[in-house]
Amino acid sequence: MAGKRCGALKRYSWLVAVLCLGLSVGHVPAACAEERGFDEWREELRAEALARGIQAETFDTAFDGVAPIPRVIELDRRQPEFTMTFDEYMSRVVNRKRIDEGREKFARNRNLLNEIGAKFGVQPRFIVALWGIETGFGRHTGGFPVVAALATLAFDGRRSSFFRRELLTSLEILDQGHIPPERMKGSWAGAMGQNQFMPSSFARHAIDYDGDGRRDIWMSKADVFASTANYLAASGWRDDITWGRGVRLPRDFDLGLTGRKIRKRIGEWQKLGVRRLDGSDLPRRQLRSSIVLPDKRKRAPAFLVYDNFEAILKWNRSDFFAIAVGYLADRIGTR
Repeated sequence: MAGKRCGALKRYSWLVAVLCLGLSVGHVPAACAEERGFDEWREELRAEALARGIQAETFDTAFDGVAPIPRVIELDRRQPEFTMTFDEYMSRVVNRKRIDEGREKFARNRNLLNEIGAKFGVQPRFIVALWGIETGFGRHTGGFPVVAALATLAFDGRRSSFFRRELLTSLEILDQGHIPPERMKGSWAGAMGQNQFMPSSFARHAIDYDGDGRRDIWMSKADVFASTANYLAASGWRDDITWGRGVRLPRDFDLGLTGRKIRKRIGEWQKLGVRRLDGSDLPRRQLRSSIVLPDKRKRAPAFLVYDNFEAILKWNRSDFFAIAVGYLADRIGTR
């Protein structure tokens, strides 16, 4: 049944919707039957939501006018393979404009950031870096209605179980009054707010830091910063170390020693000839660390990364992303 739904959504169009509404007798086209299939699926979901304690009014308001969104399926099906080089990625994600804006945002929110950083044990510059990379410091949070986007993906058969759980959690968020349905906007995949939390991440990590009774990661900077810091803290963040640093590898370095699965003390890397970018010795602290090569065919650039790098990867499982966050944080400031 789920497999049939995959193909079904590709054929949705406004014309099909109009035809379905206009038919009362005779042969019913397959697309109309598929639309009826969504209605039946929604009623099954409604029963499950109410069994979880979600109020009927919340569900009905959230689903008022909701139908599968063809654009969401298109984006899900056509996610481009990651073909950018590391240099291309960094020039796009951590350019001079974003660095300058990050410094300005840090300065403007310094007191709040320092307060939250101290409370959660996260250096504020990393909070700002994630904010900048995820949504351009809150400007680009996504324009898709989250319930409709998640309903589309949950009804679809490719990853329906995952998105059904996220959809039910989004309804719980609405039921708790954190955000009205019309303001619950996000990405086509359901990532929400200025820090792009999926509903499950919101449920686990979002914080009502400004004390207004709502965890508002859409509009409240206090809630956005605290929620980001809380996520990192729960991911094992340490405020006594940084994320990592760029390093130079010797010409005879065994590239088989690279990758996050290989962990050595900093002193061991020093003995193998690894040095800072300026050629000086590595730090003396004997932290467990790994050598990461963004381009595994080359020995440069290379990065010596620590436990906080792993914490960033729990946010987004991409070495490019984690390096970009660390690089931007370093250029925003050292506090």
